[in-house]
Amino acid sequence: MNLSLNVPTPLEYFAALVQADADFPLLEAAITLGQDEYPDLNVQQALGDVDQLLARLQRRIPADAGSLQRLRALNQFLYRDLNFAGNFNHFTDPDNSYVHVVLRTRLAIPISMAVIWLELAQGVGLKVRGVAFPGYFLVKVHLTEGQVVIDPLNGQSLSREQLAERVEPYRQPHGLDGELEVPLGLYLQAATPRDIIARMLHNLKEIHAAQEDWTRLIAVLDRLIVLLPQEWVLYRDRGLAQAEAGCVGHALEDLDTYLANTQKEATSGRYPDRTAIAKRVAELRKALY
Repeated sequence: MNLSLNVPTPLEYFAALVQADADFPLLEAAITLGQDEYPDLNVQQALGDVDQLLARLQRRIPADAGSLQRLRALNQFLYRDLNFAGNFNHFTDPDNSYVHVVLRTRLAIPISMAVIWLELAQGVGLKVRGVAFPGYFLVKVHLTEGQVVIDPLNGQSLSREQLAERVEPYRQPHGLDGELEVPLGLYLQAATPRDIIARMLHNLKEIHAAQEDWTRLIAVLDRLIVLLPQEWVLYRDRGLAQAEAGCVGHALEDLDTYLANTQKEATSGRYPDRTAIAKRVAELRKALY
């Protein structure tokens, strides 16, 4: 009997993890984002490193500890004992988005630190969620005393006034008269694990696009399309990156996919670049043939 011993590619592994929202393995999916940059990354070892941190933390917390005591123990452990912090001097370094690197350097951006924080918080019995706050990812925890919103880079709780100040640059009027502001609570809704991974990938996408690093950008877009297969603008972005990288055939395939799937909404104004993309497709076809 012949046994198939084919090892899945990193993208196939990622696809298997994110195919369903039920029991979405946030930490494992986040760790795998480092595989494109670090082909020898041992995902199971990184998971084991977090398990070891959790075991150390659990030994510090009495079985009858309340939620506030558990939260204080978590933050003491991460930020004062282990010295996890924001990598403010190199905030756009892609390594800040790779969980296995963050575990080693203990330097992070908000969302990668949040992934680790959420895993440990859940492991000690806290009710926590990520918050896709504009410009800065946050976390929140439900305590007996009420809900607390926390900065994942330092464990500090944020007051309503502080949150309002942070969100002010992003607030847009809504309503027929355009005068009412979006309530603060709408910015504090829980992010799903899929949302979190998408935001991590979008961060990397912006970094690689700014550097015109087409190979790395395409790899990130491959994962985003696996994660969000009906986000047609991602096919457009990958097609344009493929064209810059000289992969004209792949570029045409992606750009055609974008045009075909946005045609019905062409008159709504939702995809205002369709004419420009169609022109780019014609140019690429002319160059190809």
